[in-house]
Amino acid sequence: MTLEEVQAKLEQGIEGSEVIMEGDGCNCSAVIVSSAFDGLSLLQRQRLVLGLVKEEIKSGELHALSVKTFTPEER
Repeated sequence: MTLEEVQAKLEQGIEGSEVIMEGDGCNCSAVIVSSAFDGLSLLQRQRLVLGLVKEEIKSGELHALSVKTFTPEER
């Protein structure tokens, strides 16, 4: 799975998000900014993001994804 594919999946799954990816195809990190995170705890944000790629992680297509989430105001 390429960084572009991960980025597209996250952007499609999180309304109004800006996603910045780093790393390689199977071990990568994402910085995600979205108002969808308003009022959510860090754990809830993590679950939201990782839920979008759980099948890819389960299949091994995506080995690991490190996530940092921010609302536009936290940026």
